[in-house]
Amino acid sequence: MDDCTDREIRTEDLHSVQLVLFHRPCATKKTTATADQRRAKMGAFEYVFPAIRGVQAGREYYVTMCPLRLIPRLFMFDEEELPAEMRAQRTLNRSRVPELSRYLLDNPTSYVFSALTASVDADVEFAPFDPSTGAGERVGALTIPMSAKFVINDGQHRRAGITDALRENPELGDESIAIVMFLDLGLKRCQQMFADLNRYAIRPSRSLSVLYDHRDEMSAIARLVVHRSPLFSDLTETESNNLAARSRKLFTLSALYGATKALLDGLDKLSFEQKVDVASNYWSVVAEQFPEWHQVHAGEVSAGEVRRDFIHTHGIVLHSLGRVGNSLLQGKQDPATWNRKLKKLSGLDWRRANTELWEGRATLGGKVSKTAANLTLTTAAIRTSLGMPLPSDEQHADEAFRRGEK
Repeated sequence: MDDCTDREIRTEDLHSVQLVLFHRPCATKKTTATADQRRAKMGAFEYVFPAIRGVQAGREYYVTMCPLRLIPRLFMFDEEELPAEMRAQRTLNRSRVPELSRYLLDNPTSYVFSALTASVDADVEFAPFDPSTGAGERVGALTIPMSAKFVINDGQHRRAGITDALRENPELGDESIAIVMFLDLGLKRCQQMFADLNRYAIRPSRSLSVLYDHRDEMSAIARLVVHRSPLFSDLTETESNNLAARSRKLFTLSALYGATKALLDGLDKLSFEQKVDVASNYWSVVAEQFPEWHQVHAGEVSAGEVRRDFIHTHGIVLHSLGRVGNSLLQGKQDPATWNRKLKKLSGLDWRRANTELWEGRATLGGKVSKTAANLTLTTAAIRTSLGMPLPSDEQHADEAFRRGEK
């Protein structure tokens, strides 16, 4: 490339992803004196990216692609020891990295990573491929000195996940990721970019994630349990984690997901279809014990009234019922006996006003609470009502609660 010309670079960039990044130890022949002086200042080596130029807030920015194998070298992260006011990024949460890396490794043909957003603290040069046309003026080669420092404004955990995944599967290095690149105008500007990029970022609800996740087996089981039951299909909110006061739904998909996951915990030897059948059968038997659910399904009473007056539609009770059902399954009890065992559920006073039983367990100050301690105590109360033995943790928690030590 020592004798390369601008025209040669443009042609290769257009036809080869591998030339997204390469060293260019010479200046192109067709340069102005100003460009030559700039390159002399930059140093002998440069990165050249095929890029699209855009404008936001009156400032130029660039969109390019980068092979994954270059991400660890291009984006260094060495600011962990600096105080927050000296950084433009949050501290890397290393507990998130293995999950992202595993996602990439387990789904090499279907993973999706959104673009990284970065800033570069150097004078860059953008050479359009065809300045004579509107489209050609926006597409070209972006030249950045190799001495430049790249700072990730959004995507540091994706970068760390990519780095870890490449150690286990170097072949992923030929894949690429989009990079949105801004010019670094100093720490203050980078900090403002971080704040702005995260200002309106909202994670999707858990219910919507369960609805759309076709890779997670438990999500598929939860969806099928709901789909196979006319009652759950009619009364389950699939988009939100919370139910509005006037909603005609009784349950959320996220709550049923958590409850079904607790129900099937440790039953790994069952096939997918067996898990769906077991879960569908169990929740069908449970539903028979709550006439209020069927009254809402029939339109005889509003869902809001039932949610207001009873606790058996709330996530904490569903989750507790999942744990109870898991004990029945782990005890290898015949599913045919569930009906008899679970019939005792209808004898419990599930009214929220029953503070003697539920206050401190499923409710705190009359409001439903789902802390880990509340879940343990609620599960213990349901097991006791069904005449089931308590596991040691629930036994200890229940005894402490009864002594007023909670």
